[in-house]
Amino acid sequence: MARKKLLTAEDLYRYELITDLRISPDGKNIVYSQQRADKTTEKKFSNLWIVKTSGGAPKQFTYGNHVDAHPRWSPDGKTIAFISNRGSETQMQIYVIPFDGGEARKLTDFKGSIEGFKWSPDGKSLAVQFQKKDKEVLEREKDENKKKLGVVARHYDRVFYKFDGAGFLPKERTHIWIVDAKSGKSKQLTDHKIYDEADPVWSPDGKYILFTSGRTPQPDMDIYDWKFYRIPAKGGRIKEIPSFDKGEMHLPSFSPDGKWIAFIGNEGKGDWWKNTRLWIIPADGGKPDCLTSRFDWDVNNTNINDVIGAHTMVRPTWSNCGKYIYFQVSRHGDTVVKKIHVETREVEDVINKTGAVGSFWFDDAQEKMAYYFGDLYDFGQIHVRDMIKGTEKQLTKLNANIFRNMDLGEIDEFWFKGSSGNELQGWILKPPGFNPRRKYPSIIEIHGGPLMMYGNMFMHEFYYLASKGYVVAFCNPRGGQGYGEKHAKAIHNKWGTVDYEDLMKFANVVARKPYIDKDRMGVTGGSYGGYMTNWIIGKTNRFKAAVTQRSVSNLISMWGSSDVNWVFQEEFGNKPPWENLNNYWKQSPMKYIGIAKTPTLVFHSEQDHRCQIEQSEQVYVALKRLGVDTEFVRFPDEPHGLSRGGRTDRRVERLNHIVRWFDKYLKKR
Repeated sequence: MARKKLLTAEDLYRYELITDLRISPDGKNIVYSQQRADKTTEKKFSNLWIVKTSGGAPKQFTYGNHVDAHPRWSPDGKTIAFISNRGSETQMQIYVIPFDGGEARKLTDFKGSIEGFKWSPDGKSLAVQFQKKDKEVLEREKDENKKKLGVVARHYDRVFYKFDGAGFLPKERTHIWIVDAKSGKSKQLTDHKIYDEADPVWSPDGKYILFTSGRTPQPDMDIYDWKFYRIPAKGGRIKEIPSFDKGEMHLPSFSPDGKWIAFIGNEGKGDWWKNTRLWIIPADGGKPDCLTSRFDWDVNNTNINDVIGAHTMVRPTWSNCGKYIYFQVSRHGDTVVKKIHVETREVEDVINKTGAVGSFWFDDAQEKMAYYFGDLYDFGQIHVRDMIKGTEKQLTKLNANIFRNMDLGEIDEFWFKGSSGNELQGWILKPPGFNPRRKYPSIIEIHGGPLMMYGNMFMHEFYYLASKGYVVAFCNPRGGQGYGEKHAKAIHNKWGTVDYEDLMKFANVVARKPYIDKDRMGVTGGSYGGYMTNWIIGKTNRFKAAVTQRSVSNLISMWGSSDVNWVFQEEFGNKPPWENLNNYWKQSPMKYIGIAKTPTLVFHSEQDHRCQIEQSEQVYVALKRLGVDTEFVRFPDEPHGLSRGGRTDRRVERLNHIVRWFDKYLKKR
């Protein structure tokens, strides 16, 4: 019998990911973008593929070492529009390609960032969300000498001037453009020096375009004043859709008759712990009506994994009859699809199985639903559901050759009591070739957010650690989403309290397992998980080793240095540090770092704008001064999300450093 394979860090190079998908209007085909990593260049390329909903082998539709993404069918199903950098590696453009064969044709000649587009109902034009390059950037690109010298200075007068993953933002704002689908002729529909417009949606009759915008004198200070607006598709006066006085409104969707708008969001401001809810509002404005108010659900997709495919949040989808709305819910480690009757508020499960539903879309007749689904053992494939018969079929089998004859280990899910008798959900991954008579070293993983959740999703990092002989344990302590508002609110302005207690209770549960060596336990986490790792080493010496990643350590210096900026204060009494310094300091791991003795490896990306690298620098220097064994690994050019979407060689290096550190302290010598 052939010996089973073990997962490796380098398998990240072999994975192919579905990053976007759409079903054709007639329901016969699905177009999707498939991404691959190139080890020679350390670049990621993607092309478009087609798979029939009736089944059969997928076929590659576009070719080349470039990025083809964001595929969208024309309303008649004859054309696919997509975004590609095939003409210039540094500039994406919109291309169109006939579905029945032919070459892709470049439609636009933009200079800037295309952030999405949507076909008009008649298929004659596209509404595009676009941000121009700044004038000085264009001038520098035309002048070879200026290009060599690079940026002289960055001058800002706005508060939100950077964003993690995007870097320093241009001064130009994001606006709505109309592009003719045949000629490519473009027209700027909105324009303003300080307003951004986002997420354009066509009205069903094609006469108007709905969008979101913060149109106040200081949009960066009035983040809960973003509202819906509409503008005639041919241009003209912008009209506000009256709604919340203050609130969050995202992903609008017109009802088929154009009389209503569904959206997800919340009324009020600053209450991060609230469930995201499903709402409707008259298309001309009025008081929003919450459809999910009686359910303690998060209408969202908050599942975390580190092999990101098309696990996106989907806008609410109306049934053709206008009586129902389909939407996602993240709960108890799963992301499912439900539908609700708009009038009776009765809810039905549409897809409710162990795992996470990402992107989902219907054909025009709503007889078929194409969706992306992943679980603990497969990070994502395309499935199709026959809405009439209620049957389902998996259409893709990406990476099957990698996992064939591979032993990933086994995962046990269980519930346990937290520090206050509260119900908590956890998982334990046992290593390949598990022997219940052995004693294993273990690693507790802590998720970020904190308003996210671990769940029934594939985590390459966990399986890699298990392949090295570790039991990997993870849970969802209070402070995250997916378990109701009380669970999420428990740490509001109380970081490091009941979340720490729940994690220590979880560590005790794990330590009592007969196969766990309680003297060889490690802990790690990133972002908020890094915060908790820092907190733990400053509170207890029970762990033999720790790895803190892209962490928060000092809430005082975090304020204003993060791309979240001043908004960060809403989680801590909604006062800036100079008005409540003690509150920030008592919730900062740096306050307690003086007792730390746990050997700790420190990770951070140098272009992390979410949690600036100075947060980890403080931890590293403090541990050095304390004489605690520590090392600092810095990743150049990478943002906050290195572990999920960074350059593959750096992701591999990161994983190998984690294993090296834990092996040093948790493996018997």
